[in-house]
Amino acid sequence: MNADRTRRSLLLWWLLGCAAFLFLPWYTLEEGFFGFAWLHYYPADAEAGPAPWQALYFGRPWLWPVGLFLLLPAFALRTPRHHPRFARLLIACGALGLAYGLAQGYAVGPLGFSWGFLETLFGPCEIRQFGMGAGAVVVHVAFLFFLAQGLAARGWLRGDAFAVWSLLLVIAFVALFILLPLGTISLRALESESGDLSAHVFLSNLFSERVWGLGGGEEPLGTAWKSVLLGILTAGGSTALGLAFALLTTRTPFRGKRLLRPLGVLPLITPPFVIGLALILVFGRAGALSSFLETHLAVAPSRYIFGLPGVLLAQLLAFTPIAFLVLVGVVEGISPSLEEAAQTLRASRWRTFTSVTLPLLRPGLANAFLLGFIESLADFGNPLVLGGNYDVLATEIYFAIAGAQSDVARAAALALVLLLLTLCAFYAQRRWLGRKSYVTFTGKGDAGTPCPLPRSLDAAVRCFALPWAAFTVVIYGMILFGGFVHAWGRDHSFTLAHFRELFSITGAAGGTLSGLHWTGGAWDSLITTFAVAAISAPLTAALGLLTAWLLARQRFAGHGLFEFGTMLSFAIPGTVIGVAYILAFNAPPIELTGTGVILVLCFIFRNMPVGIRAGLAGFSQIDRSLDEASLTLGATSAHTMRRVTLPLLRPALITALIYGFVRAMTAISAVIFLVSADYDLATTYILGRVENGDYGPAIAYCGVLIVLMMVIIACMQRLVGRRELGRRAAEELL
Repeated sequence: MNADRTRRSLLLWWLLGCAAFLFLPWYTLEEGFFGFAWLHYYPADAEAGPAPWQALYFGRPWLWPVGLFLLLPAFALRTPRHHPRFARLLIACGALGLAYGLAQGYAVGPLGFSWGFLETLFGPCEIRQFGMGAGAVVVHVAFLFFLAQGLAARGWLRGDAFAVWSLLLVIAFVALFILLPLGTISLRALESESGDLSAHVFLSNLFSERVWGLGGGEEPLGTAWKSVLLGILTAGGSTALGLAFALLTTRTPFRGKRLLRPLGVLPLITPPFVIGLALILVFGRAGALSSFLETHLAVAPSRYIFGLPGVLLAQLLAFTPIAFLVLVGVVEGISPSLEEAAQTLRASRWRTFTSVTLPLLRPGLANAFLLGFIESLADFGNPLVLGGNYDVLATEIYFAIAGAQSDVARAAALALVLLLLTLCAFYAQRRWLGRKSYVTFTGKGDAGTPCPLPRSLDAAVRCFALPWAAFTVVIYGMILFGGFVHAWGRDHSFTLAHFRELFSITGAAGGTLSGLHWTGGAWDSLITTFAVAAISAPLTAALGLLTAWLLARQRFAGHGLFEFGTMLSFAIPGTVIGVAYILAFNAPPIELTGTGVILVLCFIFRNMPVGIRAGLAGFSQIDRSLDEASLTLGATSAHTMRRVTLPLLRPALITALIYGFVRAMTAISAVIFLVSADYDLATTYILGRVENGDYGPAIAYCGVLIVLMMVIIACMQRLVGRRELGRRAAEELL
């Protein structure tokens, strides 16, 4: 039965690959991957023609071998599956087809031969080649399927064809959309103005005084050290504030603790630079506080909010709730029995906290600090709005590309510096945690009560956290308030003009839906953002959970390296991802710049690690015996995953969907270089209004996004629920 199923799948993919080679457009089309306007001039046009037409009539004979490789599965179909020739034919077809297909795509580019030795062998090539289109994509996916079937026939992953196919698919995606962009940006950092590779250019950009200068006299501090200083201050401050909030909500009888938890989701639903805007509304020259001080205390307004203090304050507001989300789960997960044991041995509350509780918080503190540091390095919006003369690497990369003198090599070198700092932070975290065990859940009964905080620490936590919570509420209130006034700082009269400008709708006389006109200036960006987020979120969750299944349920050579590759996109700041995608996919054979596809792919592989981690956590709670029972009854791995495993992973699936959707709605650093006139996003639209000084419409748009995301998050959290540990609350202790 399995042999028949394998042959049917093989025949289906062979027919699909042949049909794509013979009939589908081989190259990309102006109307996009999913457009059908090419049918009007098919196949005579040089862009719309399939591979045989391109080879016969447009002088591209290098496409013929692709068709020859597609003939090999026909011989495999006539060979018994257990025969060694079956596996050899499929492996040869898949491996050679993929290698040759990619090689010819890179060898002949938009200016002819891309490699000099080919011009020496065959002479100049005046025929250019475009990026791969629908036909090429389907054929190469078919080659990958043939390779998976051949390796499964050789016994890879116990002969499970679905597992091998999934593994190769994820490896291909990681190689194309994570490793290839990183490799490309590394090479472009070596490129001189003439296009040649130059180590001198790379070293001069990498180790320039502007990047690594130590300051002194009139010389400013280098941008790398400024970024590191800002990252350390932000990470330390957000971790301390996050710990204070976590202790306040879990270890004290504070009655308003439930009101603090909603603050934890605000960074997820807030565009990155909105905090900076709100601080300008409060502390700027025309801000509320500045106006009050000038009116009542005769204090002249100044620009003190711009620079390191303003950026640091904005990042603390933005990233403290993230540290709180990390630490609150760690604090709740500490086993009370350990603290009770210390108190039984007559340890004081301070002694118990410093010798038992705090050491067990070490992984959470390390992760919160690491997240704060990485988020600070990658933050683009707040330094752009509030940075003033305080330049950081993220904004330097942006101006190196978007400035008057476009210097791609310098931007690539700065992106590598940013990546190096991030990897150093990861290494430092692993060294600090070491190989110690921090496990507190052993599967035994655990009905103890958490140890209350020492009274002095309880008071310190309240004095530290509550004013900051009130300040956060005020800042977010300013965001909502600023959208309903004519001109912040000058005219605070109520108005809906900003919302009408952004989201106005005019109707025809008949009043029918078909007669509505979406005349607001923000509709296009909002609809595009929702469409991109709606497409990328399920793909992000699906690919993340599939990767988690491979990591949790399969064992293969290079398992650790595979996991590192899939998680690498989380370690890379968004600015680096954006630059790398521009450099990697700006020319054939994978030509995606300016399309909506590149936005979707960027969001998928930027947010995929969250789905992977959520999936791994879910798989760790599902006994392997369930999978084995299904397989024993004759179900395939694909059927088992769909009917047995996936229903049990519903919380992880919803978590991945929420994160993927919300981050796609609010991202800016990764896509600032990827948007185009046809595909503008909400965050880039808001940033454009901010750069023009139109704060009212920008704040109104931010308020709309925040409210929409709060509604979505509330609905999804209601579906997911929250973890219940079955322990007595801290109030019962006092």
